[in-house]
Amino acid sequence: MSMTLKRSNILRMALIGDTEGDLGKGSRESFLVKAMKIALVVMLYWFISITMVFLNKYLLDSPSLHLNAPLFVTFYQCLVTVVLCKGLNLLTHVIPPNVLEFPSVRFDLKVLRSVLPLSVVFIGMITFNNLCLKYLGVAFYTVGRCLSTVFNVILSYVLLKQTTSLYALLSCGVILGGFLLGIDQEGAEGTLSWMGIFFGVLASLCVSLNAIYTKKVLPAVDGSIWRLTFYNNVNACILFLPLMIVFGELHTLIHFDKLSELHFWGMMTVGGLFGFAIGYVTGLQIKFTSPLTHNISGTAKACAQTVLAVFYYEQTKSFLWWTSNLMVLGGSSCYTWVKGLEMKKVQAQSVQNGSEEKNDSGV
Repeated sequence: MSMTLKRSNILRMALIGDTEGDLGKGSRESFLVKAMKIALVVMLYWFISITMVFLNKYLLDSPSLHLNAPLFVTFYQCLVTVVLCKGLNLLTHVIPPNVLEFPSVRFDLKVLRSVLPLSVVFIGMITFNNLCLKYLGVAFYTVGRCLSTVFNVILSYVLLKQTTSLYALLSCGVILGGFLLGIDQEGAEGTLSWMGIFFGVLASLCVSLNAIYTKKVLPAVDGSIWRLTFYNNVNACILFLPLMIVFGELHTLIHFDKLSELHFWGMMTVGGLFGFAIGYVTGLQIKFTSPLTHNISGTAKACAQTVLAVFYYEQTKSFLWWTSNLMVLGGSSCYTWVKGLEMKKVQAQSVQNGSEEKNDSGV
């Protein structure tokens, strides 16, 4: 009887997050309430992420809009993020901390210089990401920029001298196979853009580099992701200006016939708001679930996004085309699962080693 009670207590603790073991408190959330919160957070992440992709596709490649200025679109989204960060910071001076909490942000040249290497990679990441979306479209977008996991493995070995397990490498092989099959099938259907593939590969590389440089730069902003977001986007806004001049986008904007229309600026601003929101809901999903669950949710979201795009644009795809998508998504899921198991194993070994050291020291 005591063993049954003990197991039920452990199960309940695991389900409702009761780490203190005080199961009698009325303030504890029920499993159903917590599950509903998690479901709402995941749905919010899916909605914002998928909507942002379709909205960016409209801004970058809509026949009705006909704006050939991807750098300007990206610049404006960065500018909206800077304004929102500063605005939320100012609101904290008049709104109580229990209602709104946001770190202090100000224009510090020393911090801006410290964040600059990351900002260069960040600019490459968001620019190549948008260019990939512009040339490939939403349906093939997931496959077109799927190599970030493969680059993670390569860069971890080259820069950090970290080896990767056989199962993780096999997962990367499945992703790479799906990528190559997708290119073959997209080419067979006559919709392949090698320019889009090129930008997708560069975007994947920059995503991997961004993760590495983020870890290096975080101490300069006291470990605050929001401060990093602010300084990163300030640098990006400054660096985008000469890039827009060099690539002739200012000339394009001067002759753009919808520059004075409120609808255009409204869509641009909404795109910036969604770009800012995706950072928040990503952190929210990780907080309510776990990094592993977040990655799995992202993979499932990519699958749903692909299906929606095919139906929305009324496209017909072959069996092998769908197979390539499933290979990419399946390989990504397997890699996430394998790395999650490896991390749990390392944590268990650390706890065991810590217990052994305490026993050896007589504690």
